[in-house]
Amino acid sequence: MTPGARLSAAIEVLTAIESERRPAADALKAWGLSHRFAGSGDRAAIAGLVYDALRRRASSTFLMRQDSARGVLLGMLKRERGMETDAIARLADGSRFALAPLSEDERRRLDAADLAGAPPHITGDYPEWLDAQFTKSFGDDRAEEGAALASRAPLDLRVNTLKGNREQAASMLTDLKPAPLGWSPWGLRIVLGADAKSPPIHAEPAFLKGLVEVQDEGSQVAALLSSAKPGEQVLDLCAGAGGKALALAAAMQNKGQIFATDEDKRRLAPIHDRIKRSGARNIQVRTPRSVGGELDDLAGRMDLVLIDAPCTGTGAWRRNPDAKWRMRPGALEQRLKDQAEALDRAVPFVKTAGRIVYITCSVLDDENGGQVRAFLARHPEFEPVPSNMIAAPLGERAFLFNKAAQLAAEGLLMTPRRTETDGFFVSILRRR
Repeated sequence: MTPGARLSAAIEVLTAIESERRPAADALKAWGLSHRFAGSGDRAAIAGLVYDALRRRASSTFLMRQDSARGVLLGMLKRERGMETDAIARLADGSRFALAPLSEDERRRLDAADLAGAPPHITGDYPEWLDAQFTKSFGDDRAEEGAALASRAPLDLRVNTLKGNREQAASMLTDLKPAPLGWSPWGLRIVLGADAKSPPIHAEPAFLKGLVEVQDEGSQVAALLSSAKPGEQVLDLCAGAGGKALALAAAMQNKGQIFATDEDKRRLAPIHDRIKRSGARNIQVRTPRSVGGELDDLAGRMDLVLIDAPCTGTGAWRRNPDAKWRMRPGALEQRLKDQAEALDRAVPFVKTAGRIVYITCSVLDDENGGQVRAFLARHPEFEPVPSNMIAAPLGERAFLFNKAAQLAAEGLLMTPRRTETDGFFVSILRRR
């Protein structure tokens, strides 16, 4: 397919997303099934165009003064990819399968690239109804923080130290040009171009042998900051597919015990194969059978209860840009309820001087500091670890990390703009 034809295809997919109210991944899959002539490179390029357009939907619409799929795509090429107007015009030249030529108005707006007077939710590319939440979290920096959340994320890998070290993993992945991560001592990063197809990591020998797992650096750091030590008793209360449990098992050198559970046992389905591949021997999966019944024997025994809380996922918008436009206030309300319940559920398991580590992949204060403040009001037997002490497990990196992250009384917040990670909040609540 020509670059112009790919652009036309991206407009088809964007139109389907909007008119049919379907997730981007579903719309892209449906387009691929009905256009089997398109090769894998074409499909990757079209997906890149679609996701970049969703990332910059608000600002591109404002720039072009069009809310059509065409307007969003054209504005994105200027705003996200930095293309000159003449280069965009060569893609939209009216040839077979390409877009109709640019109008005079479109040329003028692309030349000006003018966002003057745009409110923060436009320049930050986030839903207007969330502006109050972003203001609470970031104040006058909310537009810049939102814009960083709209950039494309790299591919981060966590090296499983039960199977090897970072240098061994990098040598097995040399063709992908991995680079060591700045904060996580376990991490490697693969930077992807705008049209690049995500590499088939799951087919790489390093992955098949359990040496690497796909995990954003922010998630790796959150696991590291929980400071799980060899020999400790740990309960992963919202384990899901097990990403953080696996990281903790490696940090604990397979010593001690991790009990991994989740209220929805369907989320636990992938964890068994991942445990086997990783070589972790200290993870015991507790599948829910009745409310609380499967964990009764753990009461008062845990050094650490990890809550990787269900949340809105605002911190992961770089990886799932259409989610921010599908998010509704009701979803936030439900997540707040789920988080409070998870925090309260953790309390009976924590022994004296034990700790709860509360983590979200959200940047919204209501899900982060707000939840911690409400929890401490309900449970005065807990106190927060000072946020400038949370990063101690990073060693010599801790000082710079504390300067980069956003620190508050309740915990710390990582963001793409500040730490070049996904958005993650970490709070440590210690039982007096």
